[in-house]
Amino acid sequence: MISKLAEIDSRATIGSNVVIEAFTKIYDNVVIGEGTWIGSNVTIYQGARIGKNCKIFPGAVISAVPQDLKFDGEETTAEIGDNTTIRECVTINRGTIDKHKTVIGKNCLLMAYVHLAHDVIIGNNVIIANGVQLAGHVLIDDNARIGGLSAVHQFVKIGRHVMIEGGSMVSKDIPPFVKVGRYPISYEGVNSIGLKRNGFTTEKINEIQDIYRILFVHNSNVSKGIKIVEANMHISSERDEILGFIKGSERGVMKGFQNRK
Repeated sequence: MISKLAEIDSRATIGSNVVIEAFTKIYDNVVIGEGTWIGSNVTIYQGARIGKNCKIFPGAVISAVPQDLKFDGEETTAEIGDNTTIRECVTINRGTIDKHKTVIGKNCLLMAYVHLAHDVIIGNNVIIANGVQLAGHVLIDDNARIGGLSAVHQFVKIGRHVMIEGGSMVSKDIPPFVKVGRYPISYEGVNSIGLKRNGFTTEKINEIQDIYRILFVHNSNVSKGIKIVEANMHISSERDEILGFIKGSERGVMKGFQNRK
């Protein structure tokens, strides 16, 4: 059902069984997948690509031009995966020449007043709580959880199954499977509850904990900790994922447990 009070450009592509409430405006060069519900007073600009069975609540603004002074009108997109929910007053800017797109994966939840700047890439099953602000070029991997009112600096990378405490200022990369918080952002342990909920065995969680104890509890020097892990911990996909993330970090990773203030 499409309200007669909605304004939809004839060049937009609207799938079957889409509901669009009153006073919503949809521009040209927009694609909306079947079964999606769009509440009232939503604005969807050019370049939006919205998947199937999404829910977009009142006041959201999708695919507005980036707040980047280097943006020069290039054709880019803002892409939202299937079954994702966008709550009230969320703002999602489309990409720039860097990645040409801003992307939210499948089965995500963005709570009220979240902002995603240009070229942000978010994986699947990610939950971002109320008022979180993501600067440009941020990368968030699958199953991460970002606590309310947190702010994430541009170009930061956040690994899989990470839990970030509400109100955090995230200016460093966060490797997978951990809990972090405080300021400066610091290691607070392994996200064991989240890992259990996602099918990790007790043995695997203990292995991950042993790796992070070496890296961020027993060693103040991460480079030294990496060498110890490589020499003493058996090879596994999780071990290699953690070490590969840290070695590839361009901004540097969060502080260790013993360095918290």
